[in-house]
Formats: sequence, structure tokens, C-alpha cells
Amino acid sequence: MKPKGEYEETFRTFEDLEVYKKARDFRMRMYAVARRLPDFEKYELGRQIRRASVSLTNNIAEGHGRYHYLDEIKFELQARGSLAELVDDVNVCEDEHYLSPADVADLKKQAREVQRLINGYIRFLRSRKSEASLMIRESPVDGELANEFSDPS
Repeated sequence: MKPKGEYEETFRTFEDLEVYKKARDFRMRMYAVARRLPDFEKYELGRQIRRASVSLTNNIAEGHGRYHYLDEIKFELQARGSLAELVDDVNVCEDEHYLSPADVADLKKQAREVQRLINGYIRFLRSRKSEASLMIRESPVDGELANEFSDPS
């Protein structure tokens, strides 16, 4: 394991993040799935798969470009949501017999690995938050209510 200071020097861009690399591989696999769909599914389901796939990697990249931990975490949570959406798209492909059981199992295994990395990155970001509060303020009025930013994972 690298010392904490060395971590910051290693990751210079989002492309250096292991979570991004694995998500990018998964995105490419899902694009291949979209290309293999029957013609009548290529517009609707195929488009949905492509949009969620791009959202997965876009959110990781955009979050990395933010300089506030709360913003970065928010984008990682969005990426995790897009990943869940893609798993459901794999389920549709399974239910409609567009993919073999082996392909479905392999894609779900890859998705679990991406999710594990996203969750780990979120934990890292939360541990690195400096003086930043993980409180989301919902109202600027007297008697202001604040909800803790919570992650059920």
C-alpha cells in the first residue's frame, strides 16, 4: 500500500483511476451489447444502454474534475446509479434472450467489480474530506433543517 501523500501524486487525471479504467472497459462491453441487439431494439434499448454507459464514465470523469469532496462524491453516486441501470438493461437482454447465460453472468460479474471500485472510491473520498462537511442544506431559513448525506452501501 502506498503512503497517503504518494496517492495524490499517482492520480493526476481521471484516466489514471482504476475505477475509471474498469468502468471504461465495461462501457465498451455494453456498447458491443447494444450493437448486437435485434434491429427493432437498437433504437430504444440500444440508445438507453449507450446513454447509461456514457453516463457511467462521464460521471467518474466529471467528479474527478471537481475540487470539493461532496461534489466528487455526488458524481460517483450518479455513476453508481448508471451502473445499476446498466445491470437492469442486462436483465432485459437476459429476459428477452438477446444474450447467452454465459454473457449475462460475465457482464454481471464485471459490473460487480466496477461497483466495488466505485464504492471503494467513495469511501476514500469520504475519508479524505478535509474540513468539508457532508451535510446537505435544504433550506437557508431560520430553523434550517439539514440532512446528513448518507449512502446505504
